[in-house]
Amino acid sequence: MFGGRLPELTTDLAALEDSARARLSPEALGYIVASAGSGATARANRAAFDRRRIVPRILRGGARRDLSCTVLGTAMPAPVAVAPMGVQTLAHPEGELASVRAAAALGVPYIHSTQAAHSFEQIAEAGGGAPRWYQLYWPTDRELCLSFLRRAKASGFSALLLTLDTPLLGWRPADLDRGFLPFLRGQGIANYLSDPVFLAGLDKPLEEDPGAAALHSARLFSNPGLRWEELPFLREHWDGPIVLKGICAVEDAELAAEHGMDGIVVSNHGGRQVDGAVAALDALPEIAAAVGERLTVLFDSGVRTGADTAKALALGARAVLIGRPVLYGLALAGQRGVEHVLRCLLAELDLTLVLSGYTSHRQLTARSVREV
Repeated sequence: MFGGRLPELTTDLAALEDSARARLSPEALGYIVASAGSGATARANRAAFDRRRIVPRILRGGARRDLSCTVLGTAMPAPVAVAPMGVQTLAHPEGELASVRAAAALGVPYIHSTQAAHSFEQIAEAGGGAPRWYQLYWPTDRELCLSFLRRAKASGFSALLLTLDTPLLGWRPADLDRGFLPFLRGQGIANYLSDPVFLAGLDKPLEEDPGAAALHSARLFSNPGLRWEELPFLREHWDGPIVLKGICAVEDAELAAEHGMDGIVVSNHGGRQVDGAVAALDALPEIAAAVGERLTVLFDSGVRTGADTAKALALGARAVLIGRPVLYGLALAGQRGVEHVLRCLLAELDLTLVLSGYTSHRQLTARSVREV
């Protein structure tokens, strides 16, 4: 403002989707923006945030604030991480490489998806010593699963997030009507195509029949037969924190605690899996009350702004994962766009807290918001 310059991208994070639509191809738009079925769950996610109102307090002092925290053993500048999102090259040619560099520039943890367009090793090189976690889709081949875990650990990923709400892909009309699934076109399967166990299972070398390799990866993703009894396998082969992602029911949160997990992510996959499901934010308070003393409770689904982040933290989340806004920033300006989104969100979170009477997110409680 003092220099008379305007920002390259809008600072209205809620408006990013409209800006990104002009940059995304129809296929990318359908895959990134659209949700399961009629979109009812995605709308419910946003409605749940809109129903909650922050209750500002005054005369509590706010000259010095501290948003830093340690979550799952990871030191963070704020309770925010980049959510795992696959095939980011749909948004920008550099895909996950741009996102991890942007996250590293701010010290924000980046979570790498199994279904990524870049491999573990490429992400490690791009991210340097910045914090990073790995999100696993447990494949039907246990040896491949073990190989993924070993490579992630060797590449410096410190925490493991097992996504459990996607044993099969949801009913997504935007993709179905276009006949589009990036993985079948060889996109978003870099972790597979660079894996020795996966390559050893191909009938022909990758370069001779890349289409067959893509089909083989689809057969391995994901694992609809997975059950609670198999979780000890992860504990046996992963020595860091283990988090279950996709929890919407108190009963499942309780089971996660009983099975020795370190945390959960309250999430409905951004509305991409089950049409008409409960809003993630509506599920959060009861789950946090039930297991928040035993598990690290994280949150995603529907978060668009710093104010949204504050609401989720007030309702029991220890940290919030940011998804689609990151992809919109990526589509608009690559690494610079992701950095812009993260900086805006962190700044808005800071301002929301201080203007509501808090010097730290740790002071937020359920009384900090009111449902209307």
